[in-house]
Amino acid sequence: MDFNLNDVAVTHNEETHRFEARVENLTSLLTYRRTGDRITFLHTEVPPSLERHGLAAKLTRAALDFARAEHLRVVPLCPYVADYIRKHAEYQDLVAPGDGRNLQSRSNRAGTE
Repeated sequence: MDFNLNDVAVTHNEETHRFEARVENLTSLLTYRRTGDRITFLHTEVPPSLERHGLAAKLTRAALDFARAEHLRVVPLCPYVADYIRKHAEYQDLVAPGDGRNLQSRSNRAGTE
């Protein structure tokens, strides 16, 4: 499916605790749980026909920018979000102390999950 990523808006659906991006009738999402001053990112999902277009990264950037604006500490349980933060140093300061272990590479975590 062809589309311009710049034309795709990310919306924050607070009622369902997720960030969403719609392309035609398909929805990509990043789910979270918010507790006090922490936001735990749980799962990122992009429909197969929309994969490899940058939607997961766009959702993740929006979610991390929200966390920064709200002064929230990030707990990256979602492997995609953890990998994104690991690769983008500008977001690493958001990770809650003690939760940096989630930023280890997948190969380092493989034996611990």
